[in-house]
Amino acid sequence: MGTAATTIQDLIRRAARSYTAGPTIKDARAVCVRFASERIASTVCYWNHDFDSPLFVAGSYLRLIDIIQGLPSESYLSVKAPALGFNLDLLKKILHQARRIDTTVHFDAMAPDSVDRTFTLIDQARRIYPRLGCTLPGRWRRSLHDADRAIDIGLRVRVVKGEWCGLNGDETDRSEGFIKVVERLATGRARHVAVATHDARLAGDALDCLKSAGTSCELELLYGLPQPAILKLARRRGVPVRIYVPYGHAGLPYQLKEAPRNPRILAWFVRDLLRGLRVA
Repeated sequence: MGTAATTIQDLIRRAARSYTAGPTIKDARAVCVRFASERIASTVCYWNHDFDSPLFVAGSYLRLIDIIQGLPSESYLSVKAPALGFNLDLLKKILHQARRIDTTVHFDAMAPDSVDRTFTLIDQARRIYPRLGCTLPGRWRRSLHDADRAIDIGLRVRVVKGEWCGLNGDETDRSEGFIKVVERLATGRARHVAVATHDARLAGDALDCLKSAGTSCELELLYGLPQPAILKLARRRGVPVRIYVPYGHAGLPYQLKEAPRNPRILAWFVRDLLRGLRVA
């Protein structure tokens, strides 16, 4: 049993390699520089290991800010509040460095039980430095309320379908929820909205909604996922594109346990496994 579990975990790690620039910050820099040469901005983030200390994670974020300084002005840093231990003192150091180069610090969406603590940290952080953002998952009903909070405090918002199940049945259809959050942000005139999906139809509907409302928007794609078709979609609409470039501990952007409900996930996993083996 132990051997089988270890083998499965090893296969998952190999498949997940496709979604990070690599294990080191040099890998992230090389990928971001390549995108910059194509006039594509980046979002950079360190994907931490469970055993990484908040101090180590904060140091990784600070080193990424040095990389951002040499990239197009719209490139920015994404952080994970739980990985920082929700520590305001550590975050202050990051915010002061972000202020130095005038870049955004964006808070990724994590597990649903971390949302309220993350918003509390954001509320504390905005008193120090206002260029902040947050991510809202469409699959959680609560995200409509959180969209109102983000608008009220002037955050940039990235909308995703969502990886984690909601708490206490706080679930809705991912695509429908995604559009509802986008509509709320559009009518509320959010500061800026990133449409983060590789679903071309959903991305097109979301971008059209935002542009019709006169809301500043862009398309944000995850490094490692197919891009050509959806890049054309953004260009036809005159919408800027950025790529989310993580480095460090690789993770899959989908959950294998959902494969019985969505058989395409197994096909994606096999594809990613083959790609991961090629870069091994």
